[in-house]
Amino acid sequence: MTILDTFKSRIQAAERILITTHEYPDADGIGSEISLCLALREYGKKCLCVNEEPLLDRYRYLDQDHVVMGFENFRTSFPDIKPDLIIVVDTNTKLRVGKKLENFMDESVPVLYIDHHPCRGRDLSNHCIDITAAATGQLVGEMIEHLGIKFTKKIALPIYTAIIIDTSSFRYPTVSASTHRLVAKLMDTGINPPEAYNGIYGTKRVYHMHLLGSILNTASTNKDETIAWMLLKKEDIDKYEGDVEDTHAFINNLLVLNHIKVACMFRDDGDHIKMSLRSSGEYDVGFIAQALGGGGHSHSAATILIREPNETTQHVISRAINKVEEVLLKLESHSHDPI
Repeated sequence: MTILDTFKSRIQAAERILITTHEYPDADGIGSEISLCLALREYGKKCLCVNEEPLLDRYRYLDQDHVVMGFENFRTSFPDIKPDLIIVVDTNTKLRVGKKLENFMDESVPVLYIDHHPCRGRDLSNHCIDITAAATGQLVGEMIEHLGIKFTKKIALPIYTAIIIDTSSFRYPTVSASTHRLVAKLMDTGINPPEAYNGIYGTKRVYHMHLLGSILNTASTNKDETIAWMLLKKEDIDKYEGDVEDTHAFINNLLVLNHIKVACMFRDDGDHIKMSLRSSGEYDVGFIAQALGGGGHSHSAATILIREPNETTQHVISRAINKVEEVLLKLESHSHDPI
């Protein structure tokens, strides 16, 4: 049975469906859940999107029918409703949906994960996981088609936006001909690419440019310039009146450097440092992140670095970069093995 068949059979067995995504979602998870909710309503299902927190204002243009609500509002508005199925998009573990939703999911309601992130060592055969897919939005789009639901602009725009975000504007190696064939169908609904792009990326204010400038000024490389990194501090975000959501794409600026193999961004959160990793595709940063206690895709991954007692931020960064160099050398040596 394919994941499309799995999806269809599990949808047909449910009447009331709750859709959610990971905590602190960006437009890939949000766009995927909105489009899926609208499509399932067309399919005759009673469907609602419920996230740990309410939708941020910046994403409300994607939710024209107001299908997304925060968990507290959901429990106040529908205290007695129990769904037949909970669908979680863009992650494959309930540990990432937020504490309130995680507890709600403990109430013996069947769960279906739709995702393209790796899930090593776990049996998710009754779910819809495809790590070769370029985006969760692509999976959702293909599932909507499999149900025989026609794309409308309301359904198409959130998926289109999700794919833009998840592929970093189609730059990752997982982008395929199938991705573009789906995008063509979405565009046939009347989506205007510049308008869609500006909707998600063109809503910045001048403080965003000042914040980006301050972060780029911290950019460093190793000796042969194959690894580049930059540091984001909480005080910088506060100084320029930004928020963490504004910073996710900053790391991509390092990928334009000559000789670059791995790009890293460190976000200093005090007792720990979040480390994001990117690759143009030649080297598996998901494997590198695993060596640092994290994980992710071959082209996009992350981990959390715990600060040792009395350890400075620069010491943490040096320790992490040394590990990246070590793992990168192993990857390169294996790539030259004759067998």
